Amino acid sequence: MKLVSVIIPYFKKKKYIAESINSILNQTYNNFEIIIVYDDPEKKDLEYIKRLVGSDHRIKLKINEKNFGAGISRNIGIDISEGSFLAFIDADDVWKKNKIEEQMKFMQNQSISFSHTTYQIINESNEFISLRKARNFFDIKDLIKSCDIGLSTVMLKREILGSNKFPDLKTKEDFVLWLKLISNKVKIYGLDKELTLWRRTNNSLSSSLFQK
Repeated sequence: MKLVSVIIPYFKKKKYIAESINSILNQTYNNFEIIIVYDDPEKKDLEYIKRLVGSDHRIKLKINEKNFGAGISRNIGIDISEGSFLAFIDADDVWKKNKIEEQMKFMQNQSISFSHTTYQIINESNEFISLRKARNFFDIKDLIKSCDIGLSTVMLKREILGSNKFPDLKTKEDFVLWLKLISNKVKIYGLDKELTLWRRTNNSLSSSLFQK
């Protein structure tokens, strides 16, 4: 059973982080590690996060010396992770309990290196807004027209990253990395199963058309 490293950058998401972590801890696939990269220099929530980390030996905490942003924080998490598979979830999103198991089967059965899933978009009150269906992307011309790949749905083999990392951008840093990978002949496969809940909040950078 392959080890999956789950990377979570944390910045002022105290309201949701426990639900996100519990959705990982309750997975039917249990060979994973969780790496929380604490990216808030004010450290107001640090003791709370430490208590959450202490609840399970599979959770590790890395505290940034300053605010680096989500992309760089994910890179830091990747660097200290040990899994041959990497998965990402933002601190306010939620996984269905069979997310890792279903995605791992999908990838291993078809020798896939990069996959993402269909996901539900919810609001701050956990109410359903809409659905984004996963699909395949084999060509950069196709991918560049769409940024619908939900970061919190992505799982990939560590080996495909090579020297590629998340860029230091305010938003869409994940999309830029996916473009780099597909330009390196990595095929992106979509698993059309609703395995993730992506939360749209009022101050979400990724929900801002201006930022896009």
